[in-house]
Amino acid sequence: MQAGLRVDVDTLRGTLQGVPRLLRLLDRFCLRAVFFFCVGPDNMGRHLWRLLKPAFLWKMLRTNAPALYGWNILRCGVIGRGPDVGRAAGEMMRQTLRAGHEVGLHAWDHHRWQSMNLDAPGAAALELRLGYERLTEILDRPPSCSAAPAWRAPEAALLAKDAFPFAYNSDCRGASCFIPRLQGRRLRAPQVPVTLPTYDELMGRQGVSPANYNQRLLDMFRPDGLNVLCVHAEVEGLVRADLFERFLTLARERDIKFTRLDEILAAQGELPEAGLRMRAMPGREGCMAFQEEEKERSNQETEELTRGWKN
Repeated sequence: MQAGLRVDVDTLRGTLQGVPRLLRLLDRFCLRAVFFFCVGPDNMGRHLWRLLKPAFLWKMLRTNAPALYGWNILRCGVIGRGPDVGRAAGEMMRQTLRAGHEVGLHAWDHHRWQSMNLDAPGAAALELRLGYERLTEILDRPPSCSAAPAWRAPEAALLAKDAFPFAYNSDCRGASCFIPRLQGRRLRAPQVPVTLPTYDELMGRQGVSPANYNQRLLDMFRPDGLNVLCVHAEVEGLVRADLFERFLTLARERDIKFTRLDEILAAQGELPEAGLRMRAMPGREGCMAFQEEEKERSNQETEELTRGWKN
């Protein structure tokens, strides 16, 4: 079974410490992935204001966020402007590319993308332009793909992305690769959706613990469908690196081979068209973009897989 592996890199610490560890681990397993980097200011500590929202507070508590992310991440940008990731860690992004992985754009400022009004005229386009130009400067070539932080991709953001020459985007959750259609318009770049839940969406819910996390996640892979997993440099590359290494070992025993998303896309036949819709999902605060035609199917499958789980 071939599956896509996507690595989101949200912070300076994740870039400098989590990415090198993941590169060594993936090399040991002879695997390749796509790494989506943030390249502007690291203001992730400003998310602490979201503790006022019950859903975000519960997520932070059940995942033990201070131990998971570390206080140096949680305080970045709380007072003043956070460190410039692209300036401080551009070499690590180039090293990732040299190692045979895809390198794509995640965001200019991850926190800003999640907190700003993306429907405001020109807002998404400006953030994308800043990130695109910086990553092009770092890599000495344009990034070939992008992924919206936290799958926050309303129509205005998706339409703004269509002006950039990305070969594909990974902005949503869904069940199959597709060509987006918005406002009666067929967008140029296809979407490669994430089909599996992330660590923070599963951990601490329905009896999921570090002891059974890998087994529960592997049970969600579908031999007859698209499988795309998203991990984070700040989680699977740092505090949960040992757990992720065991996961890759178990996946290999099941003949699951992870690869880059461009290779997953290339293996698809003719792609269907589908809309996207923003909606909430259990285990995550805020709304995310979902492949519209797969909405009910994805909902039902997730509920079936999680219903009745025991410790």
